[in-house]
Amino acid sequence: MAYLGNPGKTIEVLERYHFVFQKRFGQNFLIDANILEKIVAGAGVTGEDCVLEIGPGIGTMTQYLAEHAREVIAVEIDKALIPILQDTLSGYDNVTVINDDILKVDVNRLVQTKNNGRPIKVVANLPYYITTPIIMGLFESGVPLDSITIMVQREVADRMQVGPGTKDYGALSLAVQFYASPEVLMYVPATCFMPRPNVGSAVIRLVRYSNPPVQVKDEKWMFRLIRAAFNQRRKTLANSIGNAGICGITREHVQEALGRLGLAENIRGEALTLEQFAALADCLMR
Repeated sequence: MAYLGNPGKTIEVLERYHFVFQKRFGQNFLIDANILEKIVAGAGVTGEDCVLEIGPGIGTMTQYLAEHAREVIAVEIDKALIPILQDTLSGYDNVTVINDDILKVDVNRLVQTKNNGRPIKVVANLPYYITTPIIMGLFESGVPLDSITIMVQREVADRMQVGPGTKDYGALSLAVQFYASPEVLMYVPATCFMPRPNVGSAVIRLVRYSNPPVQVKDEKWMFRLIRAAFNQRRKTLANSIGNAGICGITREHVQEALGRLGLAENIRGEALTLEQFAALADCLMR
């Protein structure tokens, strides 16, 4: 079977099925075999693994994953791609294709059914507009995860790994770093995709922590405060959280808690570390 990781083979398949790219699904297919091999290697996929692939497209990376993994579950939202996937993946008996929106799929049930509840690896070339909801959905739902290796917009990858005091630091940085250890594996130019996106891309691997690096009494409460802190990031932390209408928490409550933690009353959210947000959340629990 011919691999799809080159422009000629990709064009041949798309023309055979008269496929039309859907902007609403953010479809950009990889056409560089070298990058595909590096992604699978970077994800550490072995013959013991059950891999969840989100957005397989025409099956380009799915073929590479199927060669290395014990089992691949590919979730594709675009029903127009299902007959193509049935064709391009016909040579593999270890791939299950599901036509659905990943945000509506019960991934926990899939993991129980396909991997006896053991941690899976997620590999994906994600549409830029939906990167954060997918990643946070996987982490917050408690899906047994070993790692998530994803192709995302370069600036999103940078945002996931930066620390306090930088312009890219925000709620996504804190959430990712609470659940996982992020590492950018490579940057990928637009020429490696069909059609070419208008932005650069990066492959980032998020290795799930067995235990979060900080302790907090209620992580959902902490992330509620974090989201409020960055919704109005130019304002002080006390004003941002105090104006958010959260369970009677006022600006004065926040200032008092900051004082107890030895932090300035006029500090902004972008200056706080994950540990400091955890301590603030515990202080403000009512």
